[in-house]
Amino acid sequence: MVFALVGLVVLALLGAVHRYLWRRFVGDTTAPGSPLRRAGTVAAFVLPLLSIGAMTSGRVGAPFWLQQVLAWPGFMWLACLLYLTLALLVGEVVRPVLLRVLARRDGTTPGAGARTVPEPATAGPAGESGTGTGTPADVPDGTRPTRPRTEELVPSHSAGASARSEAAGRTAPESVTELATQSVAEPATEPERERETEPAARPLATSATTLAPGPSRRLFVSRVVGGAAAAAGLATVGYGTYGVLRGPSVRRITVPLAKLPRAAHGFRIAVVSDIHIGPILGRAHTRRIVDTINATSPDLVAVVGDLVDGSVADLGSAAEPLSALRARHGSFFVTGNHEYFSGAGQWVDHVRELGLHPLENARVEIEGFDLAGVNDIAGETEGQGPDFGRALGDRDRGRAAVLLAHQPVVIHDAVEHGVDLQLSGHTHGGQLWPGNLLAELANPTVAGLERYGDTQLFVSRGAGAWGPPVRVGAPSDITVVELASRQA
Repeated sequence: MVFALVGLVVLALLGAVHRYLWRRFVGDTTAPGSPLRRAGTVAAFVLPLLSIGAMTSGRVGAPFWLQQVLAWPGFMWLACLLYLTLALLVGEVVRPVLLRVLARRDGTTPGAGARTVPEPATAGPAGESGTGTGTPADVPDGTRPTRPRTEELVPSHSAGASARSEAAGRTAPESVTELATQSVAEPATEPERERETEPAARPLATSATTLAPGPSRRLFVSRVVGGAAAAAGLATVGYGTYGVLRGPSVRRITVPLAKLPRAAHGFRIAVVSDIHIGPILGRAHTRRIVDTINATSPDLVAVVGDLVDGSVADLGSAAEPLSALRARHGSFFVTGNHEYFSGAGQWVDHVRELGLHPLENARVEIEGFDLAGVNDIAGETEGQGPDFGRALGDRDRGRAAVLLAHQPVVIHDAVEHGVDLQLSGHTHGGQLWPGNLLAELANPTVAGLERYGDTQLFVSRGAGAWGPPVRVGAPSDITVVELASRQA
């Protein structure tokens, strides 16, 4: 019941975020019915479905080829969704500022609509100022065109009778020709034509002085903000993807241990976690990591969980480059929570075949210290959880102890059992900023070295990525931990 409720809340949140993105990127920037709007609307439905498919296909046992098809677009969209949303939220602050700047430039207030420049006042029919069809009020009297007198335009009754009697002696075509000639030559009708065409020209002059309306300004701002948000969000995802695909960098830290003998001073452990071999990060990813580790010439390699996201049948070949790991004291492995999603027992057997030594709640003696490993907490659902008593209960506490445990949250059990140094992963350093803020809520340490009583805890950011092959603010790494003896 609880999981169903959480699922509904997550789906509702995803729906609301996608609706917001559609509105800002599509609804506010495209015309109704346009091809761009139709394409954006289709994408708003298809992309979240791809993301859901990418997250669930492995869990429901979908064919591996289908997992690979869904993984890239589905997981990449999740990263894009995060940073496009963050960029748009920043744009919400910028949007009103741009509207005010443009409004001031145009001499209007935001939302005031179009502005027109008034025409000069004209004299109406009664000589009053207005917009009538009379003559302009500011034109001198001596230059104003005068309307011809009626008697000059219309012949008198007697003149009309005389004209009719004269026209009676002419042929009809001659009368029409003379009438047309008189009409063309009549100077008194020209001012009338000017006044008839003058009102029709005024609306054109008025429309020429109309400034950009408010809706056009809002459309311009929406496109500017949307374009900038898209560029910033996609550039962030692109940079984060490049960081994962180029492989992890090498970090080096020195950890002094009070009980470490002088003979073990300078012992180097290459710590790698969260490789996450899966539908996206495959054999080439594993080979890059192995080459990077071997280049450090470590004394020991510690693989602290979350090696894979999938079954041995699908990913066994992608993990084979691990057989090329080289270290003077060998390579060791403990399970992470993702191994228990992928068949932990089969993976333990497979890594043993590749030359790694699984530490399942077990301990081995290394030159100058004890190396112990515990299963991940997720194994408790299968009766294979961490057992600190079995791994550390009967050891000589006068020797230094280094513990491999996938999740940092077991640090308090490590303190209780006298562990000097715990090596963990799991957090990815947050992987996608501001994910580090959420990781801090669930883990005592998100990345780096911290002390808890007499026990030190080092947490690796990991060499791969879960879900989107993207890291922002938490670069992938392989860390060479050099143990230092205080006796030296």
